[in-house]
Amino acid sequence: MRDSPSSHGPNSYFFTLRLARRDDDALLRHITALRQAMRETLARKPFRIDAIAILPDVLHTVWTLPPDDTDYGNRIGMWKGRFSRHLPPAPHRSLRQIKRGEKGIWQRRFWEHRIRDPADFERHCSLVHLSPVHAGYCDRPEAWPYSSYRRACSGPASSQGAKAGPLEEDAVLDDDVTPLNHAALPVTPLNGLHS
Repeated sequence: MRDSPSSHGPNSYFFTLRLARRDDDALLRHITALRQAMRETLARKPFRIDAIAILPDVLHTVWTLPPDDTDYGNRIGMWKGRFSRHLPPAPHRSLRQIKRGEKGIWQRRFWEHRIRDPADFERHCSLVHLSPVHAGYCDRPEAWPYSSYRRACSGPASSQGAKAGPLEEDAVLDDDVTPLNHAALPVTPLNGLHS
């Protein structure tokens, strides 16, 4: 039995996806591949990205799927798979992962939460945008270049009732961000949202 659509709008969800290794920074080292995988997934199975923050080893996002479409699992699988194709297999793979043909890049599961109402939507978008601050990577959300925070501040606060569709690629994560100094990243993140 399927859940009824969110009262915020058609099928809004919060997701957290993690790399298999917490000390990996592949999401930022290969941000171009992640963006390309996102574009390809959006083109194949459209949805709206309401909020997103990419950290070195985890990403948080809020999506709205088209009406009568709850197939977020395949979208996430496509995104993860398309990204993984650009990377070599992880050296830490288990024999089971090798037999399954898995690269060992991502954790197999992901966290999801169905948005219940407009307050829940705003709370989770704020959680996404504050995640780099809580993880200790910056002091203010606008200082983190791998986030939709600036887009959220310049646009309407809520997209309730808007038709779900792919975002312009530069609206999700700008290609002209200042490169991250990986040496400046803390080795152990602060107790935060993604720990």
